Amino acid sequence: MDLGLPHFVLLSAFLFAVGVACLLTKRNAIGLLMGVELVLNAANLNLVAAARYWPDFRLEGQAFAVLVIVLAAAEAAIALAIFLHLYNTHATVNVDDANDLRS
Repeated sequence: MDLGLPHFVLLSAFLFAVGVACLLTKRNAIGLLMGVELVLNAANLNLVAAARYWPDFRLEGQAFAVLVIVLAAAEAAIALAIFLHLYNTHATVNVDDANDLRS
């Protein structure tokens, strides 16, 4: 069986839906971070699949995928720093307690 672009788009849509469901249901900071990473990985899968099946988009799709990976690494580092600060001040990683971090 030959895998085509619709198969990759379907897998990407599934990953995106799981990531959004994780974002909407989790109150734990690590769960939210995992949801964001799933959404970004779904976008990367779309970009790489488009680069594979559309010759005019080959270099741009790969470059955008690398850019998304770099942004995901930066986002993870900043989010983990915020979550560590939340844990040090409140002894929990529940994001509902993050309202007092503004002051």
